[in-house]
Amino acid sequence: MTGQQPAAVYTHGHQEAVLRSHRSRGAADSAAYLVPELRPGQALLDVGCGPGTITADLAELVGPGGRVVAVDSSAEVLEQAAAHVAGRGLSNVVFEVADVHQLQYGDGEFDVVHAHQVLQHVADPVAALREMRRVTAPGGVVAARDVDFASMTWYPEAPALECWLELCRRTSRANGGEPDAGRRLLSWARAAGFTEVTATATAWTYATPERRAWWGGMWADRTVDSALARAAVEKGFADRAELERIAAGWREWSTSEDGWFSMLHGEVLARG
Repeated sequence: MTGQQPAAVYTHGHQEAVLRSHRSRGAADSAAYLVPELRPGQALLDVGCGPGTITADLAELVGPGGRVVAVDSSAEVLEQAAAHVAGRGLSNVVFEVADVHQLQYGDGEFDVVHAHQVLQHVADPVAALREMRRVTAPGGVVAARDVDFASMTWYPEAPALECWLELCRRTSRANGGEPDAGRRLLSWARAAGFTEVTATATAWTYATPERRAWWGGMWADRTVDSALARAAVEKGFADRAELERIAAGWREWSTSEDGWFSMLHGEVLARG
């Protein structure tokens, strides 16, 4: 690619509470749609790898004969990812800072290009997918999965969570992102020039005492201490008192015996 491309804006940041969520993810709950496509010996690019937990699972699946390049816009989080992968005893992964709009790799260099929860945050998701397509070999596959914030639903009714959802979506859009990305992945992939796109969806659900406590506590912390919180205050969408009220609402929901939360993720496997 040539010319100036828009920069990615990551709304949530890399604070401990955010990475607590990211470190819980693996191929089983976040890339199951891609797993059947993986073979030993493949070259795989993991875009927006975060702390590397999904990366490590993918690296195991392509085996020691495979090659994984894991990229992120944050050098700091790449250090954590490298430590995690080394702790798993894997030696087939390298880590590099990169912008998905301008990847520093050759045409057709990878058999698989994967991006989990990335396209909702970039300034131009179609351009990002075109660039991912460019570095994918003929016959290879681009895999992308993103949440759809508008699909988030819960019980019991909680006004604080309604405020939280509105705040997340508003702040994301103010940063140039699209919080309801999941439903748009098929359209974006087609606009990027892919000729064969398989679109699916899967959900995360939090309905046991342990999962409610973890999810609600994590979001309570993120609501008051994350890049999202700072941006919401700086843009005038909320003040600190409102953020504290939302966090308290999360903690209250998490202790409800009837508490249930679910959200949908869109997925695409794109070729051609």
